[in-house]
Amino acid sequence: MSTERPSRIEQLCIDKNMKMTEQRRIIARVLSDSSDHPDVEELHRRATRSDPNISIATVYRTVRLFEESGILERHDFGDGRSRYEEVPDEHHDHLIDIQSDKVIEFHSAEIEALQEKIAAEHGLKLVGHRLELYGVPVKRSDKATDRE
Repeated sequence: MSTERPSRIEQLCIDKNMKMTEQRRIIARVLSDSSDHPDVEELHRRATRSDPNISIATVYRTVRLFEESGILERHDFGDGRSRYEEVPDEHHDHLIDIQSDKVIEFHSAEIEALQEKIAAEHGLKLVGHRLELYGVPVKRSDKATDRE
C-alpha cells in the first residue's frame, strides 16, 4: 500500500469509500498531476511510467468509474477523443486552439451574465451550462486585415 500522501483525486475517491487498488491510485495521481485535459490513451501512457502492467482497459474502467462518481468531467473538444479533467470547484469555460489542441480555461463574468439574461428572456433559469469556443491562432496579416 502506498505511504505517499493521497493526491486530490485519490482523496475524493477515499471520501466516497471507493476501493483503491494501487493501479487506481496511480491513475488518480496522474490525473491530479495533469495540467491539461488528457484522453485515455495519454493517461495510459503516463500511468505506465509508474506501472508498466496497467492495461488500457484498466484506465478506461477507472476513468468511467471516476466519471460516474462525479470526480471527473468528460469533454469532447471536437477532435473525436473524450478528454478528462477533475470536476472543478469553480465553473470555467474552455477555449480550444484546434491547430495545437491546447485548451485554455477561462471565466468571464460578462459571458455568464449574458447567458443568464438570455435564459431569462426565454423564461428559463439556468441550472448549468458548458461553453467551448474553438479557434486558430491569428496571424499578423489577419490582424492587419481585421483593422481595415
